[in-house]
Amino acid sequence: MTTLTIGTRGSLLATTQAGHVRDALAAAAGTPAQLHIVTTEGDVNMAPVERIGVGVFTQALREAMARGECDAAVHSFKDLPTAADPRFHLVVPPREDPREALVARDGLTLSGLPEGARVGTSAPRRISQLKALRPDLDIRPLRGNIDTRMGRVASGELDAIVLAYAGLVRVGKQDRATEVFDTARLLPAPAQGALAVECRARDAAAVAALDALEHGESAVRARAERSLLATLEAGCTAPVAAHALLEGGELVLRAGVFALDGSRSLLMERRGTPEGAADLGVEVARALLAEGAGEVMAG
Repeated sequence: MTTLTIGTRGSLLATTQAGHVRDALAAAAGTPAQLHIVTTEGDVNMAPVERIGVGVFTQALREAMARGECDAAVHSFKDLPTAADPRFHLVVPPREDPREALVARDGLTLSGLPEGARVGTSAPRRISQLKALRPDLDIRPLRGNIDTRMGRVASGELDAIVLAYAGLVRVGKQDRATEVFDTARLLPAPAQGALAVECRARDAAAVAALDALEHGESAVRARAERSLLATLEAGCTAPVAAHALLEGGELVLRAGVFALDGSRSLLMERRGTPEGAADLGVEVARALLAEGAGEVMAG
C-alpha cells in the first residue's frame, strides 16, 4: 500500500496536529502516512499576520502539494483563505474545543489581572473583545509558537496571553490555562479548533483515504462559520468572531463584529438546519451588514 506524505509546518503544534491525522489515517482508512516539513513565510517572518498576509501559513503547504512534494496537507482551518481552491479536496476531522484561553502569571483570571496588566495577543478579534471587557489592559503584540508565547509570561515580560485552547489541548498543555472563556463572553475565530486536511482533487486514492476522516458535525459547524466570514469579505485577521452549535437537530450560529478599540460591537444569532449551514452563514452575515457591520469593523 502506498504511503501518503503529509505536509506540515515544523512547529510543535503543527507537527502534533499532523501526527494526529497520520494516526487517524492508519486507524480509519488503513492508510500508512509520514510527515514532511514545509517551511512557510509565516514561520520565518515575525511581523504581524495582518501585515504579511492572510493565508501566509497555508499557501506554502498548498504549493508543495500542487508540486507533488507531498500528497496531503494539514491546516488550522481558521488560517485558510475563505475562497475555495478547486485544486484541492478538503475534509474536516473531529473538531477540538474552539474556546479562547488565558495563560496568566500566578494563576490569575482576566478579572483578577491588575490595572494596566500587559496582555499579549496580535489577533484583532481578541484585542477588540478584551478591550471591551477590560479597557485598562495594555495589549502587546504576540507571535511565535505556543512555548515562545507562554515563555513571555513565565519570564515576566507579560502578565498574560490569550490563545486558542485547542492548541494547548493538542500539545497536552491545557493545564497551563488559568481561564477558559465561555463563548458567550469571548467569541472565538470562525472554525477555531477545526483542522482542514487537503489533498489534490485528482488524486483518487488520497481523496478516498481523507474521506474516512470527515466528521459531519464538525464540518457543518465550520461551514456555517466560514460562510459568514466569506460573506463579510473578512479574512482571518479581521475582528470577526463566530461560533456554531448543533442543538436538538438545529444549527445555531452566533457571530459578532467588533471595533478594534472595543468601543462598538454587533452580535447576531440565527437558527437553521445542518443542511443549510452555508446559507445560515450568509444570512447572519447579511443581517450584520444591514446593522452596520462594515462601519464597526472599519472603526
